[in-house]
Order: sequence, then C-alpha cells, then structure tokens
Amino acid sequence: MEKVNSKRVQTSLLNAAEKKLLLKLAAKQPSWVTSDMLTYFGVVAAVLYAFFCWMANFNVNYLWIASLCLVLNWYGDSLDGTLARVRQTQRPKYGFFIDHSLDALTTCLFCIGLGLAPVMYLSISLFIMGGYLCMSIYTYLSTIVMDKFQLTYASLGPTEARLIIIAVYILYIFNPWPDVKVDIAGVPWSVFDITGAVVAVILFSIYIASMVRDLRYLSKIDPPKTFVKK
Repeated sequence: MEKVNSKRVQTSLLNAAEKKLLLKLAAKQPSWVTSDMLTYFGVVAAVLYAFFCWMANFNVNYLWIASLCLVLNWYGDSLDGTLARVRQTQRPKYGFFIDHSLDALTTCLFCIGLGLAPVMYLSISLFIMGGYLCMSIYTYLSTIVMDKFQLTYASLGPTEARLIIIAVYILYIFNPWPDVKVDIAGVPWSVFDITGAVVAVILFSIYIASMVRDLRYLSKIDPPKTFVKK
C-alpha cells in the first residue's frame, strides 16, 4: 500500500520562514549537487556531531563545532527534498524510504551525542531517544493507516529540536548550572539531566496520548466484527 503522498501536517514555529529560506538555497545549488548528495551530507554531519560531542569531554569548546555540525545536518537533511521538488525530480517511494530510514539513524546520533557530551548522563539521552523513536514509529503508522504524515508536535519539529540542542550547549558553556547537582536516589543530577528526563517523559506522554486518541477514532471507523459460526 503506497502512502508516500499522504497529507503532510507541518505546523512548526519556524515552518514558514524555513520554507522560504530552503527555496532560496535550492535555487542557488549548482547542477552537480543532487538530493542524494545532500542526504548523505546530512548523515556525515550527524556522525561528526556525535564525535565532537565526545571530544567536548576534553575541551568544552568542541561543543561549538558540534553545534556547527547540527547546522550542516539541517542543511543537508532539510534541503534534499526541497531541491527535488524545485527541480521536479521527486522519487516518492525511494525518497520516502531513504529519507526516513536515515532520519532514524541521525536521531540516534543526536541523542547518543548528547549523552557522550559532558552535558547529561547517557542514560537520560537514551531515554529521550526512546521517546523520539516511539513518536517516529507513531508518525509512520499514522501515514499508513490514516494518510496523515505528522511532521511536528506541539509546534516543534526537527529544526526546532536542533536549535534547542544548540541552546543547551551554549547554556552549558557559559553558565555554572552543570556544577549544581540535585541528589536523586543517591545519584547527583544536574539541571540538564533533570530537564532531559522531563523532555523524555513529555515525548512518551505525547506518544501515549496520541495513540489512545487514534485508537478511539479507528475503533469507530473500523469496528470489531461479529463472528458468525458457519
């Protein structure tokens, strides 16, 4: 069943401005730049992001380079589809498959990088990753079952998520918060650990609430059948 042309739901805070910028960038790309090149460029940037997050344990200023890698990842990940649409070279099935397969990988790299950096415990960042991947799975199920491709939740999308991570790194570099610890079950938690745990709980809560809502809707349009013994 082909669902790649499902209705796209995009209500992020920066959506309008981002679309205008991406259209301008797409128009300026040289002819030898392809959508696939941009896609893989974004993945390489995500790998470098995770590496420089780990390097920040030795010098916190590597977080600046990690933040730059997030910007480069946005460039490749967000521009690939726009370039295809501008040039009328869309490959709906191939593009949908490769884009969202690699999105899962880059999501893991974002969260693992967050945990490899000296910002928060790896366990907390993996908790966030679990919530985000559950939301991703829900998005793809909605695409198949209800022809609704939900790209954003609570007016936040991947672009806003990248900016939040960059903001967290800037706060970490310039503020004394990492030194403020709260003892929870015998484990010292920083402000960033607590914030990360709250974010993960919110992600799982949105996932569960959305799933329950859609189950109620689906139970009405696809009610249980009565078995009749022949």
